[in-house]
Amino acid sequence: MRIKTTGSAGFTLVEIMIVIAIIGLLAAVAVPNFMKATGTAKRQVCSMNREQIDSAKIMWATENKKSDNDTPSEDDVKVYLKNSQFPSCPAGGTYAVGAVKDKSTCTVHADAAQ
Repeated sequence: MRIKTTGSAGFTLVEIMIVIAIIGLLAAVAVPNFMKATGTAKRQVCSMNREQIDSAKIMWATENKKSDNDTPSEDDVKVYLKNSQFPSCPAGGTYAVGAVKDKSTCTVHADAAQ
């Protein structure tokens, strides 16, 4: 005895369209949140880099008997940083070292100044 099967295997066009719509909706929600998280992470890394520069300036001033008004160069500060390398902003900005008494700044993340 044979059993007749009238349906065919596979997905219908409507089912595929629904799946694509759901994936699009999830992407529309996830992508902006991912971009926001990436921007927040870059600001935090920039802030930590500036804190390291400020600490290095203080060490430079203490070791070389400099006053708060003296301004070290990047080369002076590098010695006190990890691997003797001046950090770079994750967003492509540049850091201004400034005087020992002043906080270092970034050209991109000015709003994250301490």
